[in-house]
Parts: sequence; C-alpha cells; structure tokens
Amino acid sequence: MVWNRIGQVLAATRGFLLLAAVALLCQPAASQTAAAPGETLTLTLRGDETPETIRKLVDTLSAGGRRVEIRLAGTPATAAPAAPVPAAPVAAAPPPPAATTDAEAGALWDYFVSGVDYGRGAVPSVVDLPGDWGRAWARNRNVSAGSQILTCLALALGAALLFRVATAKWFAARMVPQGSYLTARLSASGAGLLQDLLTISLWLVLARWLGSVWLPLEDLAAHHLRSIANGAAVGAAYIATGRFLLAPGAPERRLMPLPRADRHFRLLCVYAVAVPVFIVGALLAQRVATGPAPVAGLVTLSGAVLLSYKIWWFTDARHDLTALILANSEQPGHGLRLLAQAAPWIYVALAVLLWMVGRAAAMMPDGGRWAEAAELTQIIVVLAPILSVGVTSLLACRQEQRAAVSPPTPMQQALGRAMRAAAGGAMWAGGLYLMGRIWARLLFGMSSGQFQAVTQKVAGIAALAFAGWVVIVFLRGFFDAYSPRARATGPADEDVMPEDTVPSRLATVMPVLRGVVLTAAFGLTGLVLLSRLGVDIGPLLAGFGILGLAISFGSQALVRDIVSGFFFMLEDAFRVGEYVDTGRLKGTVEKISLRSMQLRHQSGQIHTVPFGQVQSLTNASRDWATLKFNVRLDHSADIEQARKTIKKTGLALLEDPEFGPHFIAPLKMQGVADITDSAIVIRLKFTAKPNQASMLQREALKRVYRGLNDAGVPFASNAVTVREGGAKTSAGAAAISAVPPPTPLVPAAQ
Repeated sequence: MVWNRIGQVLAATRGFLLLAAVALLCQPAASQTAAAPGETLTLTLRGDETPETIRKLVDTLSAGGRRVEIRLAGTPATAAPAAPVPAAPVAAAPPPPAATTDAEAGALWDYFVSGVDYGRGAVPSVVDLPGDWGRAWARNRNVSAGSQILTCLALALGAALLFRVATAKWFAARMVPQGSYLTARLSASGAGLLQDLLTISLWLVLARWLGSVWLPLEDLAAHHLRSIANGAAVGAAYIATGRFLLAPGAPERRLMPLPRADRHFRLLCVYAVAVPVFIVGALLAQRVATGPAPVAGLVTLSGAVLLSYKIWWFTDARHDLTALILANSEQPGHGLRLLAQAAPWIYVALAVLLWMVGRAAAMMPDGGRWAEAAELTQIIVVLAPILSVGVTSLLACRQEQRAAVSPPTPMQQALGRAMRAAAGGAMWAGGLYLMGRIWARLLFGMSSGQFQAVTQKVAGIAALAFAGWVVIVFLRGFFDAYSPRARATGPADEDVMPEDTVPSRLATVMPVLRGVVLTAAFGLTGLVLLSRLGVDIGPLLAGFGILGLAISFGSQALVRDIVSGFFFMLEDAFRVGEYVDTGRLKGTVEKISLRSMQLRHQSGQIHTVPFGQVQSLTNASRDWATLKFNVRLDHSADIEQARKTIKKTGLALLEDPEFGPHFIAPLKMQGVADITDSAIVIRLKFTAKPNQASMLQREALKRVYRGLNDAGVPFASNAVTVREGGAKTSAGAAAISAVPPPTPLVPAAQ
C-alpha cells in the first residue's frame, strides 16, 4: 500500500510540475515585445526567412510608430532588399547587438541592456491598462458577464470546500504516520497531497465547466474566467507542494527537515499568491492592451518584484539551506561544507542570471526559445536536488528498516552507501544532461545530431568519473564500518565502569589503510580520466617515480618511521584503546597514522610519538592483569580470621553482576608479606581484565575494609604506646616527680 501511495504522489507531482511549467512559460510569452515608441528596434535575420515571415515580424515590431532596422548576417541592410515590408518607419541606427559567434557574450549583454531600457521606458504606459480593459470589457458578448464570472467562481469554490470537509475525516486518519521511518511519513504526507490535488482538480473542472455553460460565447469574460481558474490552480498547487514537503504544524510527518519550516511555508504562500496574480495580469493585459508597451511595462514591474522577493528569501534562508544540505551527513567533509555554504548564493546568482536572460530574450529574434530555456533551467535546478535527496532518503530508510531486523555487515553498509550515492548522482546527472541539451543549441548552435555526437564522446569520460566517484564512496563506507568508534576526549569518570571492548586488529589498521587506498583510488581515477582526455600520462608516471625516489633519499627519518610503524602493526604490538608505555611516554592509544601514534595521558595530555623513536614498547592492556596490594594489620589481629574474611569478600565480588564478569581469578589473601615494629603486612591479589583492573581494585579495597571491621580484625596504627614495667618504673617516675623545677635566673641590679 505504501508503494501505491508513493506512485499516486509521484503522478500528482508530475501534474503539478506541468501546471507550474505552463504558468512559468506564460511570463516570457507576455514579454516578447519590442522597443518603446519612438525608439529604434533592430531585427537580425539569418537570411533564409520568407518574405511573409519578415512582413509579419515588421508589422508586429513597428506597431506604435517605432522605427525598425533590419540587419542581415551582422551587416545593416536597407529595408527594400531585406524584405517587402509595409510602410513602416525604417531608419538607420548605431550598430545594434548581433548574435554572432565571435561576440556572442557581448551581444547577449547588449540584448539585456536593450531589454532593460525598453522595459523601463514602457513602465509609465501601464497606467493605460485600466482604460484599455474598460473598452475591451464593453465589447463582451455574454450577458451579465461580471456576475456570471463571480457566480461560477463561487460555486466552484464552494464545491471544492464541501468536498474537502466531506473527506476531511477519511484523509485525517491516513495523514497520521505509522512510525518514524521516511516511508511512513511519505505515506502520511502523500495522503494530504492527494486530498489537495483532488480539491484543486475539482475546482478547476467545475470552474471551466460552469464557464462553458454560463459564458458560452468566446469573449473577454470567458477568457477572464479561464485565466483566473488556471492561475488559482497554479497557486494552490504551489501551496499543496509546500504542505507535502514541509508539513506546517505537523513535524512528525515532515519530509524536508528544513529549519523554520513554518516560516518558509508562509513565505511560499505569499509567493504562490503573487506568481498567479502577475501571470494572469500579464495574460489579460496582453489581450486587452492596444499596444505592446503596457504589457512590457507590467511584465517588467512583476519580474522586478519577484526577483527582489527571491533574493530576499534566499538570503534570509541561507543558514536554513546550509543546515538542510548537511542534515543527511553524519561527518560532512570540507567539500560538502563549502557547497552547503555556497548553495544559497548560487540560487541567488541563478535567479538573477535567469532574470537577465528573460530580459534579453525580449529583444532577440528567437527570444521565445531563450525564455523557455531559462524557465526550464529554473525548474530543473529546483527539482534535481529535491529528487536527489528524496531518492537517497528513501533508500536510507529501506536500509534502516532492514538493519532493525538484522545488523548489516560492513560490506552491506558500504554497498548501501554506494547505492545511495549512485542514485543521487544519477538524478544530478540527468538534470545536467537536460540542461546541456537545452543550452547547447542556443549557445553553440548545435543541432540534435551534433549534440548526440558530442554526448557520445563525453559519455565515456563522464561514466568513468561517475564510476570512480561511486567506488570512492564505497571504499569510504567500507573503511568507516571497520574503523573504531570515536572515543570520548573529555576527562574520564572514575566512578563509571570503562568499556570492556578493544578494537580488533583489523579495525586498528583500517584508518591507516584508508588513507593509502583512497589516495590510490583518487590518483588512479585522475590518471584514467586524463588518459581518456588524450593526455599522455607516461611522463607523469615517470615524474612521480622520480619524486618518490627523491623523497625517500631526502627524508630517511620519514621512511624509518613508516617502516617501523609497518612492522609494529604487522606484529600487532598495540591497538587503538590500549594503554602502552614507550619508556619515555605512556598513555592510551587514541590514533594511529602512517608514521606516528597519539597517546592520551591520564592527565589529559596528548603525546605524538613517531614510530622510529620507539625502541621498546610495553602493552598493559592485553589478555589479563594481576594486581597485588598490601594491607597492614595490628599485631593482635587474627590472621586466619582475616584470610577467611578476605576470601568471603572475593566470592561476593564474583557474584556481583556488575563486577563479577570482569574477574578472571578471585580476590584472595596471598599470605603475610612482612612483619614490622608496628604492623603485620598481608598481601592480597586478584586477576582481571586489564581495562577494569583499577576499578576492581578500588571496589575490593572498599569491601575488604568494611569486612575486616565487621569481623573485628584491627588495622595497624602509627601511634606509639608506652606500657608500665613494674616497681622500677614506679620508683623512677616518683624520683622524676620529686625533682624541683629549675629556678629562673634574675639579673643583678645595677
């Protein structure tokens, strides 16, 4: 059922895109006007046009008393030889912009400047539109046209709202996501999109049907009704798409994790209202205006307003777009971060560029094709990232569902990442191909056959680059799956039991192999691409060989470090997470590179130790660790009672669910280690896993102290006790007490 709903959603989305494309393409159609009255307009001909075609062009461009200059192959021509045209004012003018091959960029700029100047000059004539509209409205053939239009729109809107209210409960039950996965959210959002599209379709069908019944005659009123119905449908389709992706007020079914989604939905609603109003206004103005100037002025004003709104919107959303691009990446690289930071400004530049193309297209002989290419490019640029993110997110969701059933192997994780990269890259590749096909003919004059030939030549190089990129993504995923998890960099909590796991030998070596293999993959891909481009890679390989030889001779210490590290890893002397002592420095291994390792001391310092400087190495984290420690008892203590108490404490530790699994040999008293003047020293020992030895020793001392106190076994004290020795001692004490105290000396009087 989920895939059926996804199919319905995709079909509805295609319909919306067609409506949006039709609406967007209507704008340049209204802007195909010439120069303002009194100005000179240049008509550039290829030389193969028929006289009838030239006559129609001159009739259109010379309306309103404008002068027309005809150019043929970049050279000004008189009106008579160029074509038999009607008596329109044709005058000489300075050389206008010509779309020649050598100066095409300059010609495009000149066309743009001419289009802006003409549109700016035509703005004052917009005030003539109300009068033109009134005169055209008076010629309506349908009776009570105004009331009929309002009645048709009101009935269609009422029926659409009634349908929405009647189906609200049924759709609301299906708009609750049954889980947190993307497929559940897609199904819930798809139900809402289906309701919106059905409502829009009902409105559009009823409005057009009622118009055909109550406004049967083809006049301005009927055209008004159709234009308003189509414009409202386009605006509603924009809003429906925003609700589908952003789900305002319902973050649990949101498909696009855009920050401040509710705010951007409101901004989209403003845009969805403005675009149909401007498009419908331009279409109606084109029908009622007596000349092209008012239409050109209206299109210029609406284009400037929409461009300003887009620039402000993209600038306001720059941080949100950056966060959206980085949302699906756990550890984004520098390239992705740079792309995310630049994406808002790329969209701003693209909006300005497409607006400039639209203004230049108004002055071109084939401006319709340029305007159409600009609008299709805008659709592709918006649609390609949405499809790319949607496909990759859908594949990631499927892989997460499978991982919940059975954990994936590293190979499966790497393949899944490569599949997501390939699917997303295919969406971008398709968009680039369409844009190349659109602009190749306009910019380079390529026909379909020529573009096909160029595509075949480029396809091999593009396929190799794409395959190399997918392989690199696969290798990264494979190495990341085997790489050890990042360890906490803050101070360790002594009251928390440390982790019992140490990365495997393969996981320790993988970070080193990652850099070597990825560098080799990048280098090999680059060499293959250069070879396909016709570059001789033989000298490059020879140069790299000589460079490597020079480095090996000039950096002997570096070579010694690399070779020593290779043998340390080959012998499995240490792994990430183990505690080692190099003689001069000691600590926990945090990172291993090709030439050195990083040790984290207990105090927090990080020591970087080159492998070539390690003469000997002690690993304190392998297999097991035996800890021996002493306890001082009083001379009067019962040694046997102490032994039994310590043995009982060791058995209790073994039975403890928190500490018992980490013991290898239980705690016991090894015997009397020493007898001093003030204490009997007994030795205790136990064997445990290395990473938990210190924690277990602290717990053992705590329980031994409590157990010996409860058993009445006294601990040794540093206090000195003096005991009486009989009569001699009493007599000595009496004699000492009978001695009078010394008399202080008094100085003699002077």
